[in-house]
Amino acid sequence: MSRISVVINVVEEELELLTRAVESIKNFADEIVIVDMSTSEVAKEGNLKVYKHEFSSYVEPARNFGIEKATGDWILILDPDEEIPASLARKLKEMVKEDLADYVAIPRKNIIFGKWITNSRWWPDYNVWFFKKGKVTWGNEIHSVPQTVDRGLDLPAEEKYAIVHYHYTSIEQYIGRMNRYTSVQAKEKIKAGYTFDWRDLVGKPVSEFLSRYFFGKAYKDGLHGLALSGLQAASEFVVYLKTWSMKDEKIPVRKVIREMRKSEKEFHYWQGDAIGGIVGKIKKKFRL
Repeated sequence: MSRISVVINVVEEELELLTRAVESIKNFADEIVIVDMSTSEVAKEGNLKVYKHEFSSYVEPARNFGIEKATGDWILILDPDEEIPASLARKLKEMVKEDLADYVAIPRKNIIFGKWITNSRWWPDYNVWFFKKGKVTWGNEIHSVPQTVDRGLDLPAEEKYAIVHYHYTSIEQYIGRMNRYTSVQAKEKIKAGYTFDWRDLVGKPVSEFLSRYFFGKAYKDGLHGLALSGLQAASEFVVYLKTWSMKDEKIPVRKVIREMRKSEKEFHYWQGDAIGGIVGKIKKKFRL
């Protein structure tokens, strides 16, 4: 019978969340591998195996370390701020028994600032979190895209099959993580050969906001959607700002205005598209 290992990476600020995550998989996992990057000690009990790892400002190196330590035939990746509902656990065990795939993309239900965010590209938020050992690999770079081998399958985008992710709980937490992640992202861009261009301080954040709020329909999530779109845009601004070497560069105000006008045109396009869609629905409802 195939054995299932669950790999969880934990840092200091997430220790208090670990109990909930472990509780959700205690009847699912044959082995639970905890990669501990905190200064505290995680208690070893039951089927928990705890391994110390040096702190990393992003998860990929620790995740790969945990996968190496896991001995199961199947591996589930889980974060301390996530939990597996019983309906998903049953589904995954059925898939293992029937050997339907070599890796599985699972939707995530992101709870942000206390609300399930169903738009803004936060849903279904598929991640290849369940796989046969050796069938999925990640690089050690931040936000590395998984490399997969053989048969893949996406679970239906239904709440009963989704990992519950208690994501950002406050603005302070978001900004703290943003500062950490953007530093790594900026270094990766420079390492890849990126040269700072002031135009990116205008264009990149605007594109991020538009792709979230209008194309991703974040407006359907109300003020939560507006806030998240703005925060994601701010994150893009900070990434490119951190690639700036702080050398003085004179930029004529006309050039800045020109870039802003380009962004303004994009705003008008998406505003018209969103409002047009709403007007169309009203006309259809009242047969105007």
